[in-house]
Amino acid sequence: MTIQPDEDACPSQPNCPGPVLPAGANGPLNHAIVRVAKLHHLLAKQLLRHTGLHPGQEVVMMHLWEHGPQRQVDLIRVAGSDAATMTRMVQRLERAGFVRRRPSPTDGRAVIIEATTASQALRGEIEGLWPRLEQLSTDGFTREEYAGLIDLLDRLAENLARATTEQ
Repeated sequence: MTIQPDEDACPSQPNCPGPVLPAGANGPLNHAIVRVAKLHHLLAKQLLRHTGLHPGQEVVMMHLWEHGPQRQVDLIRVAGSDAATMTRMVQRLERAGFVRRRPSPTDGRAVIIEATTASQALRGEIEGLWPRLEQLSTDGFTREEYAGLIDLLDRLAENLARATTEQ
């Protein structure tokens, strides 16, 4: 089955922020994934704006609140990040007063990151944002459509994960 791109698809629509894929990057699925990812990120950013956090930082904070102090290297895995990005994220969270860094008592090379008491004031609000983001993202879906979407996205993720390990 060949799926033809919709000629009226997103790049010309005002509610579809870039990036617009180059003409050589054919494929309606590629375009749909980029559109959905950008719009989901934009909505998350809007929902987080008044908290002082940026997308990705809330994942780190929720992990710290739930699991307690963590080595910075472990937070890299949790956030699906790299060392440089995590270092910048921790520095920003520290400047905002949400985390503190301390040396590991057992490993002189490791840094332990812990949530501050001040960050606890955000916890309920941040934890409530994820269900709100999901509700806004799936507004108007039937239970069957929602379940089908989750199934399709899980299968898509499995394909992508398999492809990345085969490269």
